[in-house]
Amino acid sequence: MANFFDINTAFFTFMGYPMSYLEFFGTIFNLWCVWLTARGKVSCWPIGMVGIILYIFLFYQIQLYSDLTEQIYFLLMSVYGWWMWTHRSLNKKTNEKKKLEISHNIFRENFISVLIIVLGSVLMGYFMSNIHLYLPKYFSIPASFPYLDALTTVMSFVATVLMARKKVECWYLWILVDIIGIGLYYVKGVKFIALEYLIFLVLATNGLLSWRREVGQDKKVLKYAYE
Repeated sequence: MANFFDINTAFFTFMGYPMSYLEFFGTIFNLWCVWLTARGKVSCWPIGMVGIILYIFLFYQIQLYSDLTEQIYFLLMSVYGWWMWTHRSLNKKTNEKKKLEISHNIFRENFISVLIIVLGSVLMGYFMSNIHLYLPKYFSIPASFPYLDALTTVMSFVATVLMARKKVECWYLWILVDIIGIGLYYVKGVKFIALEYLIFLVLATNGLLSWRREVGQDKKVLKYAYE
């Protein structure tokens, strides 16, 4: 069982590339999660949690420590997102309980998101670039691409919060994360994850179009209701 969580244990070899159990099954569950998310399925959260746990073991072993931190955050946010998508809030005017609906951010929310991404990336990048000095016992090897890794991590942090709140803007951030991730993971040698992020990019684009379409349909319904 311990070999399952070792990045050096190959599940199979494809065109000379050794595929570990962690990389293969983590990728499958994460792709499944994004596919379900784009369709607004609540089951995306528990499915995603399996992939997250597998990736925690993977990123620690390839020294992408910001991504490791990101996965721990994702695990916590999955619980929050699962609750948000199933919780029904009370409408004080109609006294009816209503599920969370897809919507857009207002300008202030977008401004705060950008500010968090910029400041968070700089701070996390600096910390991760020196983590082997701060905690040499646990991180003996310096972090790879600390600032770029931190940028995708913080963007993912913000995107996950927006996704839990069913905000369309989450998909714009996921698309940026996927574009950067394709190159980053290819350079790090985990080519199957690079391929996964290419598929993520397609799924995120589809999710963006799907959620925008649903918001547009809701607006039409409201328009007709008041005519």
